[in-house]
Amino acid sequence: MNAAQLLQEILMRTGLTQEQLARRLDVPVRTLNAWVHQHMSPRAKNLANIQLLHQEMLGRDTIDEAKHLATERAAQASRMTIRTLLANQELLDILTLHLTYHTNTIEGSTMTLADVAEVLNDDNRVLANKTAREQIEARNHRTALYFLLDALHKEGTHFTWSEELISQTHVRLMNTLVSDAGLYRRHGVRITGSRVTTVNHLRVAEAMSECIDEMNKSPKTESIEWLARTHATFEKIHPFSDGNGRTGRLLLFVQALQLGLVPPSLPKSASERTIPIWSEHRFAASWRRYVYLSRKVYCLAKD
Repeated sequence: MNAAQLLQEILMRTGLTQEQLARRLDVPVRTLNAWVHQHMSPRAKNLANIQLLHQEMLGRDTIDEAKHLATERAAQASRMTIRTLLANQELLDILTLHLTYHTNTIEGSTMTLADVAEVLNDDNRVLANKTAREQIEARNHRTALYFLLDALHKEGTHFTWSEELISQTHVRLMNTLVSDAGLYRRHGVRITGSRVTTVNHLRVAEAMSECIDEMNKSPKTESIEWLARTHATFEKIHPFSDGNGRTGRLLLFVQALQLGLVPPSLPKSASERTIPIWSEHRFAASWRRYVYLSRKVYCLAKD
């Protein structure tokens, strides 16, 4: 693809505006507009930056097999259980902080890591330069996470996923933020930054039942591939009116602990690359990229 095609695809599949993309490439908007409409061509250095950004945000159709195997081995070697996590308060606090920061940043929160730490460390703390909603989102996320961790710890090997458990997680996550917390949506929704078609609202209950059945089965494929598959399935259903991304990442976190893996904290940069993949027509190639990225996230989790 030429520069114009690369830029057009980034704009279409990520939902970025030309102003936002221009900032990412560190060029004036008028220059970017000229590239997009092929009124002028970027110089070699700018073209290389466009190609790199396209690769970072949208991935590739092919995977380097050597890197694929290396990340798989590293990810599988990263182990953690609910017992080891809860026995280490410092580790729990760090994971809670980073998961809360990243998951809300993906959804548009402007709070910094330091802001989130302040809010989580003092329930009475009010940040004057941040919205009340953003601060509620941070505290609610911690409450929802600890609710799931407590359920996994109490039930141990008898832990099972259920509609009630997921519903109650959503209630805690979206408490005071939406009026229908814990209830399946009754209207259509779309995934921001993606052209994927979500499940019709009349089929949400049926689709969630099937998804939960899969979540309660032992993985028939490699663990991280199975986690990626069930996570993508949940996000395609998008069962609630709001908070689906954050709910899905909480479920993924606890699913990983079930399997004894270090749970991933998906950063915004990785999310920008996974969301367009769900809408790819060439699903086989896209699926491999999604699983590959999932493995890379797991490899970074220990850091």
